[in-house]
Amino acid sequence: MGKGGSLSDSVLKKILLSYTYVAIWIFLSFTVIVYNKYILDKKMYNWPFPISLTMIHMSFCATLAFLLIKVFKFVEPVTMSRDLYFSSVVPIGALYSLSLWLSNSAYIYLSVSFIQMLKALMPVAVYSIGVLFKREGFKTDTMVNMLSISLGVAIAAYGEARFDTWGVVLQLGAVAFEATRLVLIQILLTSKGITLNPITSLYYVAPCCLVFLFLPWIFVEYPVLKESSSFHFDFVIFGTNSLCAFALNLAVFLLVGKTSALTMNVAGVVKDWLLIAFSWSVIKDTVTPINLFGYGLAFLGVAYYNHAKLQALKAKEAQKKAQQADEEAGRLLEEREGEGTGKRSDSEN
Repeated sequence: MGKGGSLSDSVLKKILLSYTYVAIWIFLSFTVIVYNKYILDKKMYNWPFPISLTMIHMSFCATLAFLLIKVFKFVEPVTMSRDLYFSSVVPIGALYSLSLWLSNSAYIYLSVSFIQMLKALMPVAVYSIGVLFKREGFKTDTMVNMLSISLGVAIAAYGEARFDTWGVVLQLGAVAFEATRLVLIQILLTSKGITLNPITSLYYVAPCCLVFLFLPWIFVEYPVLKESSSFHFDFVIFGTNSLCAFALNLAVFLLVGKTSALTMNVAGVVKDWLLIAFSWSVIKDTVTPINLFGYGLAFLGVAYYNHAKLQALKAKEAQKKAQQADEEAGRLLEEREGEGTGKRSDSEN
């Protein structure tokens, strides 16, 4: 009875911890998105400099990642040669900097709710680029599902009250660059046996992001900031914003490590709906019935995609276990045959 009780307590504790990690990730992801919107939106804090904000984030995150890895030894570094860094990490860093720059820029032009709806296109972009780079096999049913997601997002865009073409172009560009980055991580790093968690990823990627962002910053934002004498750097606003951005990466590290990537995908769906509700009720963004119908259609497509990925993963794991069982049975059979041959040899002698 005591043993069963302790097992139940252990399972309950594990479930509660999982929900805690999910809640922390949702809260931080929610906070970073709303905080970035607050800083960049001209009607709020009115600091429309997305490259500068991204560079502040990258500087802060790179510094803390260095401390966690090199000083406090909280995370083990990954062994990486100079050639591998320049051939693999640098291209990924370039795509990441572009993705962050464009996605932060979109907050100036679009509502938080509509941006979340456009982000539903991420599976479409990842799958399409995966097929293009031959990392994914073309499947008619998967492509039909991708088209249903795209149709849902198109309907949501049609019903958007504050539709801005430039903002949509920026967000779609961010989705395209982020999807390409995710596929290149598989090609350039995972295929070589190198796995970067969010902390080691920041340690290696954030510095080259800073370099790539510095070039457009010099020509696009620096001249404007130089002429703006009214601006004074607010350490509380930008410090807490950067801390939230880093804490989000740490939360991803804990969530994926303690649960799974699929749990994070499901939590992401919950977060998107919460953001849409918050955008409508608190920020007072207009969310139309056509918006919700379109996003609902896209949501169903994304849910089906995640379900199909889970089933494929389970089938792969079952096949792997069956193969291991067959190999173990074959090994035991060989050992028994060997023992039998040895006994026959002894009896003959």
